[in-house]
Amino acid sequence: MAQGILIVVNQEGGRVRRVAYEMLSLAQRLAPGQVTALTFGDGADATREGLARHGADQVVLLSQPAYQRYSSDGFAKAVEKVVETVDPEALFFPATAWGRDLAPRVAGLLGAGLASDCTEIYSRDDGRLGAVRPIYAGKVHARVAIDSPRQIFSLRPNIQAVTESGRAGGLVAVDPGLDASTFQAVVTEVQQSQGGQLELTEADIIVSGGRGVKAPDNFKVLGELADAMGAALGSSRPVADEGWVPHSYHIGQTGKVVSPTVYVAVGISGAIQHVAGISGSKYIVAINNDAEAPIFKAANYGVVGDLFQVVPALAEAVREIKKDA
Repeated sequence: MAQGILIVVNQEGGRVRRVAYEMLSLAQRLAPGQVTALTFGDGADATREGLARHGADQVVLLSQPAYQRYSSDGFAKAVEKVVETVDPEALFFPATAWGRDLAPRVAGLLGAGLASDCTEIYSRDDGRLGAVRPIYAGKVHARVAIDSPRQIFSLRPNIQAVTESGRAGGLVAVDPGLDASTFQAVVTEVQQSQGGQLELTEADIIVSGGRGVKAPDNFKVLGELADAMGAALGSSRPVADEGWVPHSYHIGQTGKVVSPTVYVAVGISGAIQHVAGISGSKYIVAINNDAEAPIFKAANYGVVGDLFQVVPALAEAVREIKKDA
């Protein structure tokens, strides 16, 4: 009988994102059996200690040449082979671009139900897992039950607390026996467009700009506030589409879904698609010169005024507070 939870994570150079530790921390509280972590690629070996420390009873490292570059169909087949060996009842994926691409493919191969972008996963009365996920652009949160023998969930980043358990992290040898030449699609190059900026989905504070910023050069005003607050810089979709900022800045239903502690929306009107992407924020602060802008309905705090006066003043106030702290 299938038991336990398989956590599927991606890594870069031996570093996994915080959401991997969130999934492990959650799994160690929920799993009736073993918690297994699976990761791929060059540097996978370096992730073992951290995965074990955050809740992995055992670890599968696929560092063979076939898994050096991401392939959606190839990685999905590899996960299928690992499932045959580990036999988990449930699989957790990160609700990132990587996880959103891979999880549905794995679900198709396994014939398993998938609940995506979950903000909560819990034990049901029957001993199986249930989930809570936003629907209707975040206006409603639905409780979801998956009745297939194997259950798959993707977890929204920056939602769960991270705890350490110091579990064994014993290695499980699995060779999927796949030939990379049979993979239909393989990532050949990754270009980093954000430099050293904080990853939006993991940021605790985000400063985001919209069309009200008026010109791409004016984003430096937001950048100064972001630097002062130790925040990541984001944007609404229209300014990303117009090339004012890289598309990696785009936050919203069709971009990155974020759950920071503080989200500062500057010059953003508040289209429903954007609000859906920030609904997990603990506090939303809106700065806009239009008192009727829809963003104020979603905001916890609002400032009606000229952003070119408000934002520099706010940045200076933050710097003063930090200097005196």
